Amino acid sequence: MAAINVKSEIKPLKKVLLHRPGKELENLTPDTLERLLFDDIPFLEVAQAEHDEFAKVLRENGVEVVYLEDLMADVLNVSDEIRDEFLYQWIDEAGITDAGQVKRIYDFMMKYNDDKKAMVMKSIEGIVYNELDYDKSGSLVDYMTDPSELLVDPMPNVYFTRDPFACIGNGVSVNRMFSETRNRETIFGQYIFKYHPDYKDQVAQYYDRNSKVHVEGGDILNINDKVLAVGISQRTQAPAIELLAKNIFADKDATIETVLAFDIPNNRAMMHLDTVFTQIDYDKFTIHPGILGPLTVYEITKGANEGELKVVKVESDLESVLAKHLGVEKVTLIQCGGGDRIAAEREQWNDGSNTLCIAPGVIVVYQRNTVTNEILRQNGIKVLEIPSAELSRGRGGPRCMSMPLVRED
Repeated sequence: MAAINVKSEIKPLKKVLLHRPGKELENLTPDTLERLLFDDIPFLEVAQAEHDEFAKVLRENGVEVVYLEDLMADVLNVSDEIRDEFLYQWIDEAGITDAGQVKRIYDFMMKYNDDKKAMVMKSIEGIVYNELDYDKSGSLVDYMTDPSELLVDPMPNVYFTRDPFACIGNGVSVNRMFSETRNRETIFGQYIFKYHPDYKDQVAQYYDRNSKVHVEGGDILNINDKVLAVGISQRTQAPAIELLAKNIFADKDATIETVLAFDIPNNRAMMHLDTVFTQIDYDKFTIHPGILGPLTVYEITKGANEGELKVVKVESDLESVLAKHLGVEKVTLIQCGGGDRIAAEREQWNDGSNTLCIAPGVIVVYQRNTVTNEILRQNGIKVLEIPSAELSRGRGGPRCMSMPLVRED
């Protein structure tokens, strides 16, 4: 089977990419929460235990779990040249411009040279100024810097592996993310697919992180091997969807014939398409009640000439659009919170619609969304619950925390 094979949201999951939260969460402070896109500070020890339970549930159900930090450590072990290329690019993208600081950060990171996984984890954790060796008498910059200040910001959102890149068919989209904070995370996808022995020269790339327009993995859903759904959202722009579609259509090996662009409300509760709906069976979806009613979808196909697109605007409802492109008579939409407004708003805040399907009708969900989980069971869905008191503080569910690498066809 191909190194990457994801042509569905529901076919049996065989291999998945996770990141176990690390000390980057402990570098969050009340003053940096907004900048780093968090609403609260998770308790790391409990968040890790919850994440370990997530991985355990996946393994117990036949899924191979691989970790971002392990793949990236493999890359850094390929050669000293690749390691240095990564370190200097990572330092530059952290906004470090002073030559003296660049050297000190590089020298500091080289302390981890014998343990590349620790080097990767440190690159995610961030660096506080007083961790470095420095002599103030040699630098005005040193005099003017608070020793307790973050010199390199942490990347606390990395445990949401869904967003920095997305697997599409046998290829990947290495994304340009909406916020500067999260865009730094995409460097890992760049290096893994460029240099890792399992992926180098084996995976078509449909989007480049250096593009000027934004797209995020939470907005990309593989409806089937012929249809890709992408949300026009708070985080993904229309020009990015056009570029993604052109690149997919230009790949002679790609099977996708239609890209559906869903125009979804632009707000925090519906920041990505996968917070609005996720597929959980051949004909069933979890949905946010806010997307019910009239809906605008754009059907994008190949144009008359090479490199051109044909775009058709469709005014319809979600059921009709999904049934048509899935080739089924009708679909069942299961509302988060079951139509109870307060339950829906509460459980949507805790990602009640953001489920990870690991086989048709079998999904991983947060334990805390009790109303939605019971309704899912009543609809014949096998629900695998994981604890989420701390993980949910990052505002992302099991789908957000996972990037499928291989599903059965």
